[in-house]
Order: sequence, then structure tokens, then C-alpha cells
Amino acid sequence: MKHILMMLTLGLIVSDVWAQTLEGEKDSLFEARMDSIGLEAELRDLAVTAQRSLVANDIDRIAYDVSGDKESKVLTVLDMLRKVPYITVDGNDNIKVKGSSAFKIYKNGHFDSSLSRNAKEVLKAMPASMLKRVEVITEPGAREDAEGVDAILNLVFEEGNKMDGVTGSLSGSYNTQFHPNANANAYLMTQLGKLTASVDYGYGGMSRRETETKVNGWTAYTKTGNYLKTTDEHQSPGFVHFADVNLSLELDTMNLFSASLGGYFFNLNVEGDSRTQMTHAQGSPLYGYKSHFWMPDYLHHSWQGRMDYEHHTHRKDERWTVSYMLAFTRQHVKNEETYEPDLELTDAALPFGYTGFLSDGRERFSEHTLQLDWLRPLGKGHQLETGAKYIYRRNHSHNHQDFYDIAESDTETRFRHRTHVSALYADYIYRCQRWSARAGLRYELSAFSFGEYESAEGDDLKVLNDLVPQISLKWQVTDRQSLKLGYTTSIRRPGIEYLNPAIERSPLSVSQGNAHLKSNRMQNLHVIYMYMGQRITLNLAPAVKWSNNGIGLLQTSHGDVKYTTYGNIINHRRLQFEGYMQWKPLRMTTLVINANAGHDKYENPALGLGLSRWSAFFYGYVMQDLWWKLKFTLAGYGQVGKEISDVYGYSEPWGAGSVSLQRSFLPDDRLTVRLGANIPFREFKGYTSHTIQGDFTQYNHRLQRSRMFSLSVSFRFGGLKANVRKTETSIENDDIVGGITKSR
Repeated sequence: MKHILMMLTLGLIVSDVWAQTLEGEKDSLFEARMDSIGLEAELRDLAVTAQRSLVANDIDRIAYDVSGDKESKVLTVLDMLRKVPYITVDGNDNIKVKGSSAFKIYKNGHFDSSLSRNAKEVLKAMPASMLKRVEVITEPGAREDAEGVDAILNLVFEEGNKMDGVTGSLSGSYNTQFHPNANANAYLMTQLGKLTASVDYGYGGMSRRETETKVNGWTAYTKTGNYLKTTDEHQSPGFVHFADVNLSLELDTMNLFSASLGGYFFNLNVEGDSRTQMTHAQGSPLYGYKSHFWMPDYLHHSWQGRMDYEHHTHRKDERWTVSYMLAFTRQHVKNEETYEPDLELTDAALPFGYTGFLSDGRERFSEHTLQLDWLRPLGKGHQLETGAKYIYRRNHSHNHQDFYDIAESDTETRFRHRTHVSALYADYIYRCQRWSARAGLRYELSAFSFGEYESAEGDDLKVLNDLVPQISLKWQVTDRQSLKLGYTTSIRRPGIEYLNPAIERSPLSVSQGNAHLKSNRMQNLHVIYMYMGQRITLNLAPAVKWSNNGIGLLQTSHGDVKYTTYGNIINHRRLQFEGYMQWKPLRMTTLVINANAGHDKYENPALGLGLSRWSAFFYGYVMQDLWWKLKFTLAGYGQVGKEISDVYGYSEPWGAGSVSLQRSFLPDDRLTVRLGANIPFREFKGYTSHTIQGDFTQYNHRLQRSRMFSLSVSFRFGGLKANVRKTETSIENDDIVGGITKSR
């Protein structure tokens, strides 16, 4: 299979080069003939059949041209990400970049904490028409290299040349799962002299029908031999609002001030019922019960404000930037669960003495960041960037759990965690004809990080010093081919989700965080080959990643109760191969394939557990231009192999597909309408996972309503081509894993 793919790839490149040669000869004869009859200017455009590549490659990043994609006018940003090299989106809309969930999201080159913490909820509601391109920064550089990510996802919004006026867009979508909700977005930009401003607001609804989920599974306990069977049906309707305001004031050609304020808010109402049965190994019943769970308050706010001042000196391309950012997150989750014996299964008494519980959890996160950057050209082809950064973070949580009908069982935990991070960095870039290189070093000090438990101050958790190197080298082999080699290192620090020691208890599980977790280091070595022809764009990227003492899940059992926490217990190795192909076999046909395949090996030396599997995510589509300006698209995506993320188990393969038809109307295609269908022949889509080692084995099968028919409309108005200018550098904080997240 491997040899067949290599031969196919080589054949496509050879055919593309041959097509370029023939087209070059034809163009020469064609132009000579047109010159002789004076029709060159009128007909030359008709002879252009080359494909406009949507992908561009640089020393530190790869970019996808969203504005050049014909579907961007009516798709969401989340839909568009499936088309971008190095990005995969699974069946739960979880995003991975370069095969990893350790990434951060920027907007116009600036870190956006709100998107990075709950990306899928917001990006599902955000229209792709707002974007100019999506960049995957594969080598972030020493400026942000220690910030704890394998890659950076940068969303670059539309921009253009300056002129006074007003422009904007309105978009919305409705599908058969949304009832009674829909998605809508409004965007407005204006310029008044030297001041440019933009504002956007979006709303996304999640209906009961859309979030309907059915789960059934079993657990076999190794120590007791008992067997647990569960069924669960729940819905999580709600809504998400997001908004952004951006301002830029260009005082003169040397000085630029920019500011922004944005974030999002969502509210969910999770409700469902489950049924539980515990039996002996021989099959005789031990007990059974029914439960009803309800989250009447699931509120989440995440906002960020930023100010940047950029000064250009009289030396060409030299600049200073001073930045300040304030980010904060607030989350409140209230959860009630009640139990009653299931008399249809057995009349045995329940092994726990309470009939239910009410838990109330509040989490607060705030972050202040001050940063100074200096960029200095050192001569032709040489550039030096240096800077300093200070971060102050504060995590605070308050958890209370009240059990019904049992005395003196309530629990209450308060936890605070503070971190001070200081960093210095230097980054050197060299460009000479077909060669370019980048090398950097970052020194980072995590000086004061400590916890407080129920108002009693705890011991200092860590004082760390880190030197983080980074290097990359690019060779432009020909005008169409390039080869790049890179090595990066990053640091991962635990967020409050992993640190919070509050105990969450139910009849069958007990979970808590670990306040004494330490950061760990991830290393990455990769090669990137890119070919950009007239008919085909090809990107191939093998890589190897490794880390020791990483943060991982620790799950055990006592009796028939499962206990989970986190620890610095995981050694991880990953060998991966990423591939992207955009091919235009015919003038009106485009084929795109985007895939990430890898072999993961996780080890927990303390427990003597290890697990290794290979898996791959893929997304592919065919777009066909039809008559009457219609565009038809057929897409397929899914997982091949068995994906793992720890030493305990794996998830089964799955697949899905969609079809759409769209057309643009009015001058300049200002109005675009799209009809689409997702998994049209299956009402529910299944996802299966297994736990195969540890104190218990487990099977879990989840069904989620997937069949959907949709209508999307987008309308642009106005004529402004201004953009809210951003400073060339700003603040990016990317080192936290396990922050505040939405889950059920």
C-alpha cells in the first residue's frame, strides 16, 4: 500500500510538470498568434487553466487561503478548519493541530484566551467569511516557543487597502437539528480618518434535538469480579454569544496604537436519565437504581482585553512593541442528581446511604501579562528579535457538595493557585536566496507558584528554571519545491482542572485534581516537503515527538468504585505522518485530501502499564463547478485505526460524510446561498471506546443524532476595504493544559 501511494504521488507530480511544459509551449504559440491578429489582451484570460493554490509555505508556518475557497462564504470556521493542513476535527468537534490538542489560537497574530479554552463552541457559530486565511505556525520561535504548544493556530481576519466608508456582512444558518434555534452573525467595520474600528457579534443555538445523546456500556471490575451495566440518555440545549471590538489609531507612519476587547458567554441546561445494574460475576443481581441528573446552571464567561503600542524607528523594518493583556474566565456549574431503587431489577438495598446530591462549583481564572519586543535588522538577510515577558496568573475554585438524607456528609473545598512567570528570549532569522534559517533560545523562570487549601496556605509547589532551544532550516529546492527541517521544545504547565483538589463523588466514582503537579517538556523533530504546481499542491510532513514525566490520567478502583486523578506519570512517544493534497484533474473539478496518521506509545513506569496503537484522521472532498454558477461538493471524514490518549484504552474507527450545493447571486457575488446535508442516510452516528487494562475493563458506545439538512445564507454590504491594523507582535500565552473546559 505504501509503495502504491508513493507511485501515485510521483505520478501526479510528473503529470503536473508535463502539463506545465505542454501549457508553456502552447502559451508561446498562442501568444504569437494573438499578437498577429491583435486579440491578445481580450483572449489571454481564456487560456488560463492553472489552479490557484490555497496553501502557502514559509520558514515558520503554513497558510490556507480562506478567502480563495469558494465555500468560505457559507461555512463556519470549524467546517473550514477540516480543510487546513495539519488540522483535524473529530466526531465530537474536538480540534487537533499536528496530531495534538496542545495548541493555542491567535486572532490576527495575537493570543486569544477565550477561543483557546472552548474553541469548538465559538467556532461552530463563527462564519468563515470573516477570515482571510488560517495559519498553522509550525515553528513558533523562541519568542513563544516555551509557551507549551506543539503549534499555533492563527486566524487572520479580512483586510485590504484603506478608504473611508462602511462595510459589513450578515450571515445565518438553520438546520433540521436547530429547532427552535439558529446561528446568526453580524459584522461591521468603519474608518474615520486615522481611526479604524470593527465590531462583530454572533449567536449559536444548541437545541435538545441537536444535543440528544444515548450511551450504553459495561464495566468489569478486576478485583471483585463484579459486572456493571449502564444506560444513559441526555440532552444539553443552550446557546453561545461571542463578540469582539477592535480599534486601531495610526498616529503617523511611525506609531500605531491598537486595542481590542472580546470574548464569549455560553449557558447550557444539561438534563438526562440513566439506569444502572450491578451483578456478581455469575450474573446474579447485586443492586440496581435509576437516576436523574440536571444542571440548571452551567454558565461560562471568558473575556480578554489587550492594548499594544508599536513604534517604528528610522532604520528600515526596526520596531519596538509594548503590550499589556488582561484575560479572565468565570465558570459556575450547579449539578443535581437523584437516585431511586430499580425494583424491576432487584429489591436489594442500595450500598450507599444517600438518595442524591447537589454540587455547586465555581472556578475563577485571571491573568495579567506585560511584554516588550524589539525587532532589529542586522543587514541584508539577517534579523534579530529579542524581548521580555512577565505573567501573573491566579486560579481560584470553590466547590461544595451536599448529599441528601445522610448526616455530616457535605464537603467543601476552596483552592487557590498563583503563578509568576518571567522570560527572556532571542530569535535570529537568516534569509539568503534559496536558504532560510531560524534559531532561538528562551530562558524562563517560574518563580512563585503556591496553593492555599481552605484558607490555610500550603507549601510552595515549584520554582523552575528552563532553557528552551529552537531551530529550523528551509531549502527552496526549486521555485515549486521546498524542504524544511525543524526542532522545537515546549513546556506544559497544569491548569486548574488538573490542579483543583476538590473531591467530586457519586455512587460509582470519586475524582479530584492534584495540586502538586509539575510542568513537563515536550520535544518535536519534523521534516516538511512541499510541492506547489499548476494542477497540484502537495505537502508531506513526517515527525517524531517525545516527552517524559508528562501529566496523565491515573485511575484505580476500590471495591466497585472508580477513583481518578492526575499525576506526572506518563512517557509518550509519537511517530506521525501528515499529508495534504489539492489536485485539479479537470478545469472545473477540485480534489482535496487532508490526513494525519500516527503511532502512539504511552507508558506508566510506576504501574508497569503501556499501550501503543496507530490511528489516522482524514478529510477529503471533491468540488465540481456546474452550470448556472452552481457548485457541488461531496465530502467524507473520520478516523481509521484505534486512537489512544493514555495507557488504559482506545477509541474505535468512525466515518461520516456530507453533500452540498451552493450558488452566489448579485454583483460581486454579494449574496451566497448553500443547501447541505450531513450523514443523510443515518439518524444517529455511533462512537465506541474501550478500556482494556488497569483495575477494570470497560466498553462505552455513544449514539449522537447526526442526520441534518441545512440552509445557509451570507450577504455582504458596503464598500470599505480598510482593516483594523494590528501591531506586528503582541502577547501570546500558550503553556497551560487542563484549564476550564466544557464537558459532560
